[in-house]
Amino acid sequence: MFSYALDDQIQLRPIALHHARPLFHLTDRSRDILREWLPWVDSMKEIDHTTRFITNAIKTGAENGCITAGIWVQEEMAGIISLHEIDWRNRCVSIGYWLGKGFDGKGIMSSACRALVDYAFMEMDLNRVEIRCATGNVRSRAIPERLGFVLEGIVREAELLPQGYVNHAIYGMVQSEWKLMR
Repeated sequence: MFSYALDDQIQLRPIALHHARPLFHLTDRSRDILREWLPWVDSMKEIDHTTRFITNAIKTGAENGCITAGIWVQEEMAGIISLHEIDWRNRCVSIGYWLGKGFDGKGIMSSACRALVDYAFMEMDLNRVEIRCATGNVRSRAIPERLGFVLEGIVREAELLPQGYVNHAIYGMVQSEWKLMR
């Protein structure tokens, strides 16, 4: 199981069923900022929906090895970071992430992504990590850029959000480049 202390106040912990209530409350109080970029936000209307998300994440993790971790700041849930379903044949994965209201702009997600990318390459021996962000989501795009990922292209109308289709910027990093940057 992936569990990691980023510093003395911030930890990444594997998502568990007992996290349903704090995760639902974080999502609920952050809806206005999350809704712009995450299509699932409005479907999370009650704790049972969050429980189903966690159950699925645990099941998929057990079957595939992917990781969904809560980001905890001083024992308060701040967000989620995930290694989505792993393509073991090609040894590649994509990372997804979000922070709740009041936790952004503090370097938390950059640190969490750095730790998870390092884990994917050094512990899981994956070869490629990808991060996709809506082209207009400047804050989210800053994370892979800050970590040295390469902008590999733009996929047009890749995701349907409440405001319509958005393009995705695709960032990639390969293990050999990551090792050189360490």
